[in-house]
Amino acid sequence: MTGVLSAYEAGAFFCEMIGLGGDTAEHTRGVRERLAGLDLAALQRRAEDAERELYNLGITFTVYSEKDAIDRILPFDVIPRVLSRADWAHLEAGVIQRVTALNLFLGDVYGAGHVLRDGIIPAELVLGNANYRPEMKGLKIAHGTYVSICGIDVVRDETGAFMVLEDNARTPSGVSYVIENRNMMLRAFPDLTSDIAIRPVDNYGPKLAEAMTAIAPAGIDDPSIVLLSPGTYNSAYFEHIFLAREMGVPLVEGRDLVVIDDRVWMKTTGGLARVDVIYRRINDDFLDPEAFRPDSTLGVPGLMRAYAKGNVALANAVGTGVCDDKAVYAYMPRIIRYYLGEDPILPNVQTNICREADALAYTLDHLTELVVKPVGEAGGYGITVGPKASKEELDLCRAQLIADPANYISQPTIQLSVCPTLVDGAVEPRHVDLRPFAITGDKTWVLPGGLSRVALRRGSLIVNSSQGGGSKDTWVLA
Repeated sequence: MTGVLSAYEAGAFFCEMIGLGGDTAEHTRGVRERLAGLDLAALQRRAEDAERELYNLGITFTVYSEKDAIDRILPFDVIPRVLSRADWAHLEAGVIQRVTALNLFLGDVYGAGHVLRDGIIPAELVLGNANYRPEMKGLKIAHGTYVSICGIDVVRDETGAFMVLEDNARTPSGVSYVIENRNMMLRAFPDLTSDIAIRPVDNYGPKLAEAMTAIAPAGIDDPSIVLLSPGTYNSAYFEHIFLAREMGVPLVEGRDLVVIDDRVWMKTTGGLARVDVIYRRINDDFLDPEAFRPDSTLGVPGLMRAYAKGNVALANAVGTGVCDDKAVYAYMPRIIRYYLGEDPILPNVQTNICREADALAYTLDHLTELVVKPVGEAGGYGITVGPKASKEELDLCRAQLIADPANYISQPTIQLSVCPTLVDGAVEPRHVDLRPFAITGDKTWVLPGGLSRVALRRGSLIVNSSQGGGSKDTWVLA
């Protein structure tokens, strides 16, 4: 290879640009030819210009510590990740299958409960889950769509096989970066993107609005839709603004809404306006102080009453967080077979549920080989990567496992695929994952591509933005 990839070596990892063991992937030929014509120093300058523009446009997220709140861009790498048409067809089918099973599972859990009675998943794992909401029992949900917006985290192992790492069924974030990354690439690198047939991502907003219309209360053909945000101090506030604009709907906070006679109204300068559908970016706990946390100032008092009466639709439905639990995740292959009579198109990573004695013993005996994760955390927090952990970190992890085994799962260390990544003036391999976004109204549509997150630290497997990860534009070839 020549140009910016001339010194690139992927090592023993599966590379998204060149395949396995340097067996060059044919579908990336056009991209590699463009990269061969780019000078590394010029690429670095253009990358810096792109990051500066992202910040000036306000495309940021907020990192909170005990003392500080820091607005920063999600670091953006300008060398794209490229997926072939065949790879995308496989991923798309797997995501649709999984989202279908998630919705059937939630409808059953909050309905007849067959999956629990038949022993497919332990009842206490669901009913005792912190995100299980008894208030949802028996509520009718349009089209059975509990999860209207879903982010499925997918990884590729050392052989190039795709597998699911995590389900995000509460309030998955990151789709705004998918769209803005593409906009940036089209503006800053027309020489790289021109004449390559890349499937577009700019129709996400209309598709989202279409799904919100599909789940509206019965009899309402032209529903009033709003996006409910916790406000400016939320780390994803940029995304809330972005999605409201893309859908063409008002962005509101809890104080902008009021419930009267079990109906939701928005306060406007012209008086009260009815609200039929709420795309909410507030967690269940803070959604309605009458039903959940009484100290919440972010939600809308009485919202659950209106919801229970069928006078307003919520996306995602209350109680979907059960599916985000990493212990529930371990049962997803069984859940797919139970509801759909099919084997999973995208398999899980092998998972040891530490609440089970044998799995705990195995985890403790193989701690240096495994990744240990708390079941309810997100954002990469609380994870111990055994092969890279210090003795002190392993000792702490062991103590936490023994003290509260039900709070943990363990998985083998997957050697995630890599992408060429521009880091400190050089192009080096960095590990990546992928979060495709699925929208479900009366049917499921998957945004072509998704958020490719990249671990910018050499050797790191943690791709989360809160842990120093960045992102890439993901190209699905048409």
